[in-house]
Amino acid sequence: MIGLNEDASPPAETGPKPTRVRELAREIFAETGQLCSALNLEHRPEQAQMAAAVATAMKDDTPLLFEAGTGVGKSLAYLIPGIIHAVDQGRQLIVSTHTISLQEQIEQKDLPICRRVFKASPGLARYADFRSTVLVGKSNYLCPTRLGHALADRTTLFADADYEELQRIAKWAETTPSSLRHDLKPPPRPEVWDAVNADSSSCSRKHCDSDKCHYQRARVRLRTSQVVIVNHALLFALINSGGAPAHPDGSETRGVLFPDDFLVLDEAHTVPEVATNNFGLSLSSYSLDRALKYLFNPRTKRGLFRKHGGPQAQQLVLDALDASKLFFDFIANKILTPRAIVRIRDPGVAEPMLDGPLGALHRLMGRLADKLEDGREHDEILEQQQRIKGLQAGLTEWLTLGDKGHVYWAERSGRKQTIVSLRSAPIDVAPELRRHLFGCRTSVICTSATLAMGGSIEPLAARIGADGAEAVAVESPFDFERNMRVYVASDVPLPSPKEARLALDALTDYIRFCTEKVRGGTLVLFTSYTDMRAVALELEPGWRQAQRPFLMQGADLSRTELAHQMRTLGNAVLFGTDSFWTGVDVPGAALSQVIITRLPFDPPTHPITEAQCEHIRDQGGNPFNELTLPDALIKFRQGIGRLIRSKTDQGVVTILDSRVLAKTYGREFLGSLPTESYERLDRENRERAFRPFP
Repeated sequence: MIGLNEDASPPAETGPKPTRVRELAREIFAETGQLCSALNLEHRPEQAQMAAAVATAMKDDTPLLFEAGTGVGKSLAYLIPGIIHAVDQGRQLIVSTHTISLQEQIEQKDLPICRRVFKASPGLARYADFRSTVLVGKSNYLCPTRLGHALADRTTLFADADYEELQRIAKWAETTPSSLRHDLKPPPRPEVWDAVNADSSSCSRKHCDSDKCHYQRARVRLRTSQVVIVNHALLFALINSGGAPAHPDGSETRGVLFPDDFLVLDEAHTVPEVATNNFGLSLSSYSLDRALKYLFNPRTKRGLFRKHGGPQAQQLVLDALDASKLFFDFIANKILTPRAIVRIRDPGVAEPMLDGPLGALHRLMGRLADKLEDGREHDEILEQQQRIKGLQAGLTEWLTLGDKGHVYWAERSGRKQTIVSLRSAPIDVAPELRRHLFGCRTSVICTSATLAMGGSIEPLAARIGADGAEAVAVESPFDFERNMRVYVASDVPLPSPKEARLALDALTDYIRFCTEKVRGGTLVLFTSYTDMRAVALELEPGWRQAQRPFLMQGADLSRTELAHQMRTLGNAVLFGTDSFWTGVDVPGAALSQVIITRLPFDPPTHPITEAQCEHIRDQGGNPFNELTLPDALIKFRQGIGRLIRSKTDQGVVTILDSRVLAKTYGREFLGSLPTESYERLDRENRERAFRPFP
């Protein structure tokens, strides 16, 4: 991807500026402060404590890890001090969240509250004029310049079916307020979107008008914004593309993405996983096929080489497509049979049969570019040349296991499991994060409702390279003892291959029982797609007959849309795995019960987990205590945290994994519950013992 700072330049050094961030944070969050008086909000001491700690870290340019329980109001606790500091210092506050939906929530809900607070007092009025912008990845935006060229070059680039899709996109472009891909329903076909999105040198200040191009408009707004809202995946992608630029004398600037910025990482418990995925290699048969067919598609006879290069260039693409099929078929048939994920431990597991064809394409495209005048077509040839070079370099790295600090693997992916992906990831991501985040001489605030592992934040600090950072935890102000009831099923068979069928039958029986007893909505969290689908197959017909709404991850709706449906329907049963353990926000009776089917231990056989366990063992540590258990505890706490989202919420947590009672480590999970009391259930006492809220 193209970095957002390719034309940015560091600001002139003007020396330190005074900031009132600590003084004003204490004033605003005080019991008689503007937050309470202007908005009639209840004073929350935990929020005031967080705001004070954040203000100090920002003023001193130091890191801070702050766990704020549900209901503390952490968004305002970091946004208000952050805006004050950004305006006072002439610096940019970067806020990174886990999801695009949370980005939008901050922009549409939280920042307007900040403006109201600042406008409520003449002494704060100057801060109310702060500017903000939300950024997503460049490929998410439609580029009107590229769309216009695609429409004009239809005979070169598109077959009839693709041209119909292009016309649909063009019609949508006339009315879209955002030009973001996720606003187009149904989603555009990837091969057509590739030709019109903003992730290209054609979408630049030289070629695009910011009055018409939403991406360029975001770039213009970016240069004057005090608050920039990104998501974690984009943050690490931008860091990989260069991060904060250097001074003209070659020295590094203070800052993570832009000169002199400072950073807040919300939902920071996801940072190790997102960073691990983004600091590695990801290359697939699908991505290579799309890159080659953008140059020339033998089925449609369309592509960039229809106009440039002629038969010779087209033949080189055909050679590369043939080599690609041979290469990925070999990986699929010889390595990924019968397992869908296989770790690669030794170099040279396949012949580098793509190296020659891709190298020939790269050289030819250089010659083609040399023959063209400077301009859009010249730039596009060079851009596609760099794309081919990147793919070739990625294949070479994967085949040679080029980075000794990474783990390499192959996997099947896609809905039909027909795509072959080549992956790598750093075994220990802490050095990367230490260098790119905590070593940038600027404040980095990490916050979440779940940072602690077994009551301590230090293990997470070590994993993300924030050793020695100040770590603070404050509890939720909600009354969990009164508003949450916890039940643990003691008679569900322990997960094991021998007891798998009995365990699944017991899960099905308990889920049927618990959902029938709770009138509001129920979120059922699984750790296995297979188990989820098997239970759904048994229970969905009965719910359909009873006209009980049933929703399940992996069907037609996205996570955001499923959560919206649950909020709207009021008594739905939603089955989810993995991503549904965190970030789903359904307040009120629409979510009256969370059922935990299994403790969320990561599969020990995944190459990343396996390599991390080996690394810990080599250092003399205990992988279960240092990695497996802490990760499961954080995910467990996140899952439990879906239930109580407001002061008035009430509900039931039902745990169907009897390991919390039978295993020594079970007390760690019970100890991480927000309430001290729980009740045992079995099939003999549950009719009497299970008491949901009315």
